[in-house]
Amino acid sequence: MKTKEMVFAALFAALIGVLGMIPPIPLGFIPVPVTAQTLGVMLAGSFLGKKTGAISLILFIVLVALGLPLLSGGRGGLAPLVGPSAGYIFSWPIAAFCIGLAMEKVWPTLKIWKVIMINFIFGVVLVSLIGAPVMAIITNTSVWAGLVGATAFLPGDLIKAIIVAIIVMQIKAVSPIEQKINN
Repeated sequence: MKTKEMVFAALFAALIGVLGMIPPIPLGFIPVPVTAQTLGVMLAGSFLGKKTGAISLILFIVLVALGLPLLSGGRGGLAPLVGPSAGYIFSWPIAAFCIGLAMEKVWPTLKIWKVIMINFIFGVVLVSLIGAPVMAIITNTSVWAGLVGATAFLPGDLIKAIIVAIIVMQIKAVSPIEQKINN
């Protein structure tokens, strides 16, 4: 891994930590709050690509496990990694990898609608398909109830996917993906 990739991975782990400073929005019917951190997950995959994007999220999770209060609401340590949010948190590196893989494939013909679709499929749907069943198992509820409850995240997450698409289209020229494709 090149120094530049390590720096980008660290910067995006920090960015996701900063997004955790935005207070979470608790939903009364589901134990997982709405956070801004999934925006960082989508941005990491979309801007950094599969490898560096996934590494940035793995680094983030390691920092949380070490006790840094980087999750929304100032949470850190092992408790959030075994609680109702665990499936969502552990899905983030997978989502960043899948987003990055898809972005690398469509990069030469990148359009804003493609970025939105990629982020919606892998940054929203995939995260929910992993996170909701794990939440349901941990809270001893049905997987179906967990998936239905997770639909509450869809409107906000769609807005995040649109925001990420706008940002990526604006900073496309400085993305590591752009450098990789042009070299």
